[in-house]
Amino acid sequence: MMSLIMKEIVNDKYRHSDLTGKIIGCAMKVHSTLGNGFQEVIYQRCLAIEMQKQGLGFARELEMTIHYEGIDVGTRRVDFLVADTIMVELKALTKLEDVHLAQALNYLEAYKLETGLLINFGSKSLEFKRVTNERKLAKQQIKKSDG
Repeated sequence: MMSLIMKEIVNDKYRHSDLTGKIIGCAMKVHSTLGNGFQEVIYQRCLAIEMQKQGLGFARELEMTIHYEGIDVGTRRVDFLVADTIMVELKALTKLEDVHLAQALNYLEAYKLETGLLINFGSKSLEFKRVTNERKLAKQQIKKSDG
């Protein structure tokens, strides 16, 4: 059973799978220790401890500027930016809904990042979704073919 779970966590079809797998593993440890029912900030603090123990570099509550057509229109705090590569958005809800996934995708686009994780500690079992900014990937593919 555990190898099946690990296969889902570290999956080569996802970019940055090793890194996202480590983050998800840290989230699983936090969820198995605390269970559900706490506020998001408690999970955020515990996840920071676990990621630090795993040697993952991250910024927490990083304020990032949102641009619209090149104009600064405000800021949003991302829960975690891990290794300057992976955006991690945390929730503590009974169930993730499509609106939460859309929010995570919008953040990826706004922050010009390629990969993110949406992690929900509020359900009985930890929920996580990998999210990919397809526009960012397409731009990278174009640059590679031009190079």
